Amino acid sequence: MLLTDKYADKIHGIITCYDRMIIQGYIPNWSHAEAMTAYMKLNGIRIFDYPTSFSQPLTEQVRQNAEKIAHENGMEIEFIRKLHAFRKDDRIQNIIAETGKTEGLIHIFSAMECCNTYRPWHDKTTGKTFLKFDQSKCLHYYFYFIDRELGLCYLRIPTWPPFRLQFYMNGHNLLAYKLDKKQLSYRMQDNAFLEISDIETAQKLSDRINPQGLHKVLDVFARRYSPVPESLGLGYTWTVQQIECATDIMFRKPEYLAPIYDEIIHTAIYTVKPDNIATFLGQRITYNCTKEIGTNYNQRILGTRIKHHMGDVSIKMYDKFGCVLRIESTCNDISTFRVEREVQHRDGTSDIRKAPLKKSIYSLYQLFTILKSANYRYLEFISSFDDHSSGRKKLDEVSHSRWEKERTYRGFNFFDSRDLSVLEAISKGEYMTFGIQGNPASSILGSFRLLRNFEINGFCHFPRMLMAFFNTSSASWASRNSRLRRAISFCSSEA
Repeated sequence: MLLTDKYADKIHGIITCYDRMIIQGYIPNWSHAEAMTAYMKLNGIRIFDYPTSFSQPLTEQVRQNAEKIAHENGMEIEFIRKLHAFRKDDRIQNIIAETGKTEGLIHIFSAMECCNTYRPWHDKTTGKTFLKFDQSKCLHYYFYFIDRELGLCYLRIPTWPPFRLQFYMNGHNLLAYKLDKKQLSYRMQDNAFLEISDIETAQKLSDRINPQGLHKVLDVFARRYSPVPESLGLGYTWTVQQIECATDIMFRKPEYLAPIYDEIIHTAIYTVKPDNIATFLGQRITYNCTKEIGTNYNQRILGTRIKHHMGDVSIKMYDKFGCVLRIESTCNDISTFRVEREVQHRDGTSDIRKAPLKKSIYSLYQLFTILKSANYRYLEFISSFDDHSSGRKKLDEVSHSRWEKERTYRGFNFFDSRDLSVLEAISKGEYMTFGIQGNPASSILGSFRLLRNFEINGFCHFPRMLMAFFNTSSASWASRNSRLRRAISFCSSEA
């Protein structure tokens, strides 16, 4: 039985959708050193002109376009001198709060960051001149904007060839747009749904992924903010760089989730083994496996999180805003997964076989199925854990002091040797029929006040006209005694 079935009365429902999505755009003719070398030779450009007469005019074109966009929107480009001086996301949220913008360009950052590039090289042995891969630094622009369908996004643009773009969006914003279009009500906080009126319809909308539509939108953004390729008759190809798929269990109240989550996360720390992690992620541990496999537990300001990783893929669990239990799969290289697909061979033939998943955005539908299945395998695993939250609650009740008839009766300390010996003594079966009378009563209890304490907590029943006491009334002595035995057993196992 899954958690969603076990606690059906405490949750609104469960929803799975993409969360953080980072997509990379590259120009195929410039994507690697050999391709760029071929492009320059084909267009009659000298290889050693790459860093000067070829690249510098393109850099100036990108800068002028950024300044033009900033001027048209009445804003200044903010240069970041120290890369980690602040979080760009926090700054953007402050700007949105101040301006109240709900659509359009929000802000533009610029920063000197690392980039992949090429450098001219002449091989004296072969007499050939070509470009070699290199790494350097160049100015990057971050265009933050709110799209009507995709929500808050950014596009990162370098000012130096080969102009690899980085685009960010969040799948929850896209699902929110679809829900609005269908006129379905929901409550949303940050990147999490707290409640959705029609869960079944929402999940169907989330399952519908349209890579063709996303491709067209990305091309529009690229032409707007990075006009260089279009001016040269080139275009971008879009691939998945990093992606997250989140399965959210929406609880009605934080009080419902807190005890369940604490029990699950502390059990998972000691229970999940490497072979379990491989199973969750749809992988296998082979004799030649070199991927690092492990579990990390982090205690953060916002709460706790457990993360299981295997190579470039990981699955983690944490709570959001106290009422959403999130299971989230993250992948930094989607070609890790192998699927049945058509494979093209160099001789022009093709066949269907198992091969690494393509990194193209057109693999998003297959990838969603894979990551969603991983989340549900993890959910099924944690659903098998024993729930001790009710036992902890009962133990907490008898451990705290009680106030009755203007008197305070202390709670029982199951780790105190005297209290524990008394509890073990009165739970013995030999006292069930006639109760504890005479010397046994005085030796076990010692005082009437302790007897009264037992009676208040429901461990025994004391007939006022009979000089004996029983574990409880005859109607419910079995259940009360078993409850006491379970409490003692639970306490002993915890110790």
